[in-house]
Amino acid sequence: MHRLIVAFLAAFDAAIAVAAGIAATLAPLTLVWVFGLGDGADWGALWPASAVVWQLGHLVPVDLTLPGDYLAATGISESAASFTLSLAPLAYAAFTAIFAARSGARASRADAWLTGVLMGAGVVAVLSALIVLTSHNTLATTSLWQGILFPTVLFAGPALAGAVVTEWREASEGVVARVRDRVEAGGEWGAVPGIAARGSAAAVAGLVGAGALAVAVAVAVRAGQIVALYQAGNLDLLGVVVVTLAQLAYLPTLVVWGVSFIAGPGFSLGTGTAVSPSGTQLGVVPGVPVLGMIPESTSTWLLLVVLLPIAVGAFAGWIARSHLLLAAGIAPRPRGRVKKIRDAASAPVRDAAPAAPAAPTVSLDDVTDASRKAALEALLAAGGSPRPASATPPVTTVVEPSRQPEPEPRREAAPHIVEPFAPRLVVAAVIAVVSAGAAALLSLFASGSLGPDRLAHVGPEPGPVALAVGVEVLVGASILLLVSRRDEDRDAGARAVPGAASTAPSLPAVAPVAPHDVAPVDAPPVRPEAPPVLPEAPPVRSEAPPVLPEAPPVRSEAPPVRSEAPPVRPVEAAEPARPAEAPEPARPADPVPSADAPVDHDAETAPIDLPTLPIDPPDAPDTAAGRPSVD
Repeated sequence: MHRLIVAFLAAFDAAIAVAAGIAATLAPLTLVWVFGLGDGADWGALWPASAVVWQLGHLVPVDLTLPGDYLAATGISESAASFTLSLAPLAYAAFTAIFAARSGARASRADAWLTGVLMGAGVVAVLSALIVLTSHNTLATTSLWQGILFPTVLFAGPALAGAVVTEWREASEGVVARVRDRVEAGGEWGAVPGIAARGSAAAVAGLVGAGALAVAVAVAVRAGQIVALYQAGNLDLLGVVVVTLAQLAYLPTLVVWGVSFIAGPGFSLGTGTAVSPSGTQLGVVPGVPVLGMIPESTSTWLLLVVLLPIAVGAFAGWIARSHLLLAAGIAPRPRGRVKKIRDAASAPVRDAAPAAPAAPTVSLDDVTDASRKAALEALLAAGGSPRPASATPPVTTVVEPSRQPEPEPRREAAPHIVEPFAPRLVVAAVIAVVSAGAAALLSLFASGSLGPDRLAHVGPEPGPVALAVGVEVLVGASILLLVSRRDEDRDAGARAVPGAASTAPSLPAVAPVAPHDVAPVDAPPVRPEAPPVLPEAPPVRSEAPPVLPEAPPVRSEAPPVRSEAPPVRPVEAAEPARPAEAPEPARPADPVPSADAPVDHDAETAPIDLPTLPIDPPDAPDTAAGRPSVD
């Protein structure tokens, strides 16, 4: 993008940031002037009041001088007529910083980050100078250089940080990209600066979140006292809205107080006061409703809140350790996926050599059904006389062997992981130092003067808070950065040995059954031509009409004998031969029906007694041609 366009967009962002802050102050004050002061309102004081509040929100101290008539009406001593108000509502500064970081990142993506940062800072400086010069009044005055410098720094610093971070992460050319490439080419130390910055950002964000959590819990626990202070102020609806908006402007300041409280040193509400987990000592507290969340006394159990900064340091250390392992080419094992990794390690290897194809197996039911059918056809073809035992071929019974459990594939342990100790130590130290510096800076911004005399100092002390935060974050970060990894973590990347699956015992091969031993179940048997029926053949019990001597061959499309025929009773002993009986006189043969003649299926037939089958049914011999078979 052209540099002129980038400069224009950066100037527009800066103007929007300043205008939004002014509008956030001017809008509620206008409501106060209209509905609160009425006709006696001095509209000339509306703009100076809004400009002073905006400057105070950007850390510019304001010198207040109360008029004499107000002192006489309220009974305030003349020694308290002049004081400095420097406790800033950090919501204004936070909004400007976030907007500036966004503007710097956008200028970096347009390949003109330096132009965008300089133009934005210049526009904020010019607008700040105009605000200071046009907001002069006798009650509230500010320094000219502070009114210009402080807002400009609050915009330029985050804008520069956002631009540099974006250049470091995304740029492929430029000064920052060349520095990054040289740093990352430094072997095992190349990834340390980026990882340390990432861990430090996580630690600072975690501290702010822990402070916000402490404020939320305090407000929830002390909600009754806060409501009581609202009621004691005798505020109308407009007053409640204005006071609530002012307290929301101080919400980031209260969050920093929460950070100092959970760190241990705490904060003060005036000279000689202290609010900390170890104890609370308060004097006269200003009647601001939100200050009702401060406990009047504390318990020794509150000392456990110092574990929160340690937990934040451990979180930052975990992030840094994970990225150190990734930079070294070692993927860390996620804690919540242990079972999945173990299951994957115990699964068979996919790329192992394919096992030999198993021999074809025949089910026992198939063999039995085929043998029954063949035996029945052989008996009917033999005219009812059983075959000798010597002619009965043995039936091969094939039983599938039970499946053996597959053995667990062998795993080889991953090589020992050697992590350099010095980079981890440096990362832990950088996280602790940056966290301490951020805590000190935030404590400096969140402290100042709230009034005369005792209220000349309110807020946390930067030094003790920085020391406590640094030590606690260092302890937490060292837990996960400096402690050696466990053996199970090192073995989490164990791989299954290729070819391990081939060591499993193979199933025994089953000999195939010869085609003449077992007849196919689904193939219809071949039926030869039916010869004339002999006189001595026993009658056949069947629903079909008797077979005549001149009957045509049975059609092949007749349905095969069903395999679910009733079981055949075994023969226990051979019956004695019956005496010969006189043959019955031969009946005259019926006329042979033609092939086209209809068949009477309801004709009466004589019953036919079938002989019983042996235990091992014989198969149909190959010489069965020319004998009849009945389906």
